[in-house]
Amino acid sequence: MKTNLIFTLLISYAFFASCNKTQQEDYNWLANAIEVSSSQLRLTSEEIADSTKFPRSIKNGERRLEDLYDWTSGFFPGSLWYEYELTGDKYFETQASKFTNLLHDLKDYKGTHDLGFMVFCSYGNAERLSPNDSIKQVLIESAESLASRYNDTIKAIRSWDFGDWSYPVIIDNMMNLKLLFYASDISKNEKFRNIAIQHANTTMKNHFRDNYSSYHVISYLPVTGAVESKGTFQGYSDNSSWARGQAWGLYGYTECFEETKDKRYLDFAIKIADYIMKSVKTEDLIPYWDYNAPDIPNAPRDASAAAVTCAALLDLSTLVENGDEYFKYAETILKNLSSDKYLAKIGENQGFILMHSVGHLPADSEIDTPLNYADYYYLESIKRYAAIKGIDTKKLVAENKAR
Repeated sequence: MKTNLIFTLLISYAFFASCNKTQQEDYNWLANAIEVSSSQLRLTSEEIADSTKFPRSIKNGERRLEDLYDWTSGFFPGSLWYEYELTGDKYFETQASKFTNLLHDLKDYKGTHDLGFMVFCSYGNAERLSPNDSIKQVLIESAESLASRYNDTIKAIRSWDFGDWSYPVIIDNMMNLKLLFYASDISKNEKFRNIAIQHANTTMKNHFRDNYSSYHVISYLPVTGAVESKGTFQGYSDNSSWARGQAWGLYGYTECFEETKDKRYLDFAIKIADYIMKSVKTEDLIPYWDYNAPDIPNAPRDASAAAVTCAALLDLSTLVENGDEYFKYAETILKNLSSDKYLAKIGENQGFILMHSVGHLPADSEIDTPLNYADYYYLESIKRYAAIKGIDTKKLVAENKAR
């Protein structure tokens, strides 16, 4: 009897040890992803240590650097903040603060709708992870600058100041509303919140087709607010579905629901999500740059669209009664982005984390290249995934180093 009991206990111990080992092995891909991103961001920080510019992509085999007024300037400091959050490594806090501070003058810049990308991805994360009153003031003043581009007749924020459109508004602009919501909360100025809500409502009314795919650009007539034209700029055609544009819409309306608790936004985000999940035809769920690209299956993939979609779906999965479908879809994207096919090797890819994104294919710009916003939303996806799964990433990183 005693022998049988000992045997049973040994079997049970072996079983649970095996389970624990399997559970740990399940997150090896995640530990590796954080290790790679950490090494790449450290490499980039060191190689541009004396620069006042920000890494955007690769051009002619070299790291492309842009100044603070480029729409992508906030993503590199934002990525550094996420890396600090994931690892606890103070080096990244120092670097994040340094590159964030280089963006200070953007608070007074009224020449772009992209201040949400530029300021909230940098200063917004700084306020969350290393708060102080001066950061709050930058966010409020930046929101004031963004609000200056709002037209109360059209009830939307103007996007571009170029081209033949009378008043262009692009789907990307949904991503800049978070800055307005946040500034409203910390300043108690409802103007910012009201502008964000009006913009979201106007976009919901005019930007989407019956199947919940999105136009890229809607142009309005400033005097009457009537729609002048519907089309695209970065997609394949006026009637196609540009992959990153679909992701911007999904992300934006998910955030709008979180900020307002208005169920219309949640229902709309769900419909966009369902459209995306039906439209992506690739086995690894990394979409082609446009769902209607004429050269599928040979069209370029867009890891940036996948990363934004992943971050949005992880968020959405926590807001609905049964979010498992969205979570599993996002988990598949995240694991595939973390594979050798898309995740760079340490020391390569000019220090960027992900490979194979598409910026502006019709303009022959940034095709099959790394993009700093792909990296940013990839790290945000890792952060959200770990939070949902209850994974202590700092502990995971430490254990991975000890092995």
